[in-house]
Amino acid sequence: SGTQQFVTLENDSIMVEFSNKGGVISRATLKGYKTYKSPQLVLFDKGENDYSFTLSNNTQRFETKNFFFEPRKLNDSTVLMNLQLEGGALWGLRYTLVPGTYMVRMEMVQQGMSQVIPLNINMVDFDWHQKISRHEFGKTFEERWSGICYKFAGKGGDVTTTSESGNDEKEVTDKLKWVSAKNQFFSTVLIADSVFSTAKMTSVAVEKGSPEYENYLKDVHIHTLIPYSSENANPASFYFYMGPNRYHLLSSYDKFSPKEDLKLTRLIPLGWSLFRWINAGVIIPIFDWLGKFISNYGIIILLLTIIIKMVLWPLTYKSYVSQAKMRILAPDIAAINEKYPNQEDALKQQQKTMELYKQAGASPFGGCLPMLLQMPILIAMFTFFPSCIELRGQPFLWANDLSAPDKIVEWSTQIPFISSLFGNHISLFCLLMTITNIAYNYITSKSQAQSQSMPGMKLMLYLMPLMFLFWFNNYASGLSYYYFIALLITIAQTYISRMFVTEDKVRATMAANANKPKKKSKWIQRMEEAQKQQQAMQKKQNAQRRRR
Repeated sequence: SGTQQFVTLENDSIMVEFSNKGGVISRATLKGYKTYKSPQLVLFDKGENDYSFTLSNNTQRFETKNFFFEPRKLNDSTVLMNLQLEGGALWGLRYTLVPGTYMVRMEMVQQGMSQVIPLNINMVDFDWHQKISRHEFGKTFEERWSGICYKFAGKGGDVTTTSESGNDEKEVTDKLKWVSAKNQFFSTVLIADSVFSTAKMTSVAVEKGSPEYENYLKDVHIHTLIPYSSENANPASFYFYMGPNRYHLLSSYDKFSPKEDLKLTRLIPLGWSLFRWINAGVIIPIFDWLGKFISNYGIIILLLTIIIKMVLWPLTYKSYVSQAKMRILAPDIAAINEKYPNQEDALKQQQKTMELYKQAGASPFGGCLPMLLQMPILIAMFTFFPSCIELRGQPFLWANDLSAPDKIVEWSTQIPFISSLFGNHISLFCLLMTITNIAYNYITSKSQAQSQSMPGMKLMLYLMPLMFLFWFNNYASGLSYYYFIALLITIAQTYISRMFVTEDKVRATMAANANKPKKKSKWIQRMEEAQKQQQAMQKKQNAQRRRR
């Protein structure tokens, strides 16, 4: 029994409040950040973050959450939570706020505990519960990227998460290095000096319509085991990280575990391995470099887009050239198809078509391959912008927050199916991106050979942008703005390319290639051989029919 008391420690980054009931960190406030409805960001408040150690002997279980500790502030950065037991035994938790960081050192301290806990007890239970708070105006991504994240112990230990799309429950029997409750831009991470032996984790999404839906995202529970010895003065120690998911900051905290890479940057959802490598190795360094000279993030995105498009220009140009050649050759290909309309002439038709491609230096796949090579960067950017905390709260033009949708029109009426997918608003950057995408597809369709066998393709060129409108309307405005700028640059590159690829130049290339000595490729030789075999088989079948 006792009276609840609170002790506060703070540095330039964080203010942490401790409660003597259970000896826990009860409140964490991050300095320099705010939420969509509050001038300060409270990562968790009283009653939203509870954890407890359970020590057992042969007849009893002691859950530390049920005890009132004696708080003692040792200095400006250290507080000790003591629990005096019978026979002079002492058990407690010592917290030290690491200067200039978001880290709090938590050490289990004890004295004479072998009188209470037998030496054959080598594990203690640890239970952690947190209600992950909502901080962002755009809830879609914050809700999608909230849950439990954890790393397996060892230098090569992987980092994984519970399902972020809904409820999930996982039981892990391997050893873990850290566990965390995270959302889109902020995380609480518990890092063990040794390991967590096993873990059972549950993540439950807050139901729509419930009183807590507007304020919370997920309700997470973690139960694990920690190595323990009652005769050791400091049987276990940890670091609590309570801070932003900022890439370079998380990377710098590897120093707190010199024996293995903590991989805390994996808290940031940057995509699968290839896309994460592009983001970490290319996009983030360029983004940070531009940030050293420019304070407006809308301008930074513009310059980043221009740099990416210029780097990809050779591939883009090659794709444009191939598409232009195919458009110019379309009448010639149609003439070949008319000359060889029968099925038995199919190989001959293909042979003549390939000879035409060779003379013009064209390929039906020449426009696809360069575009495919660009796809990893496009997908990497798709994961980068919604997870970039630097864009959080940054205004640009009419957008108040580049990490949230730029809503210009809102309504309260719920439209079945549409509201769940599209939302109850219109994002202007997303709308501009859609209009520009339709214009780009129209320009592209005029420069490509249209296939009569695929009449639905033209319709799809205009349906896809409308689908993207529904898809991206709830996304970060910074992402829609990036795609909008990228499409404008692509349209400009298309018109520039047309200045260098004309029908006269392609026809001149074909004429020059036609006069060169022709050497049949192995592929052409195989086609001719296959054609001869087919013709011989056809003659044999016709002869058999005549005999009958």
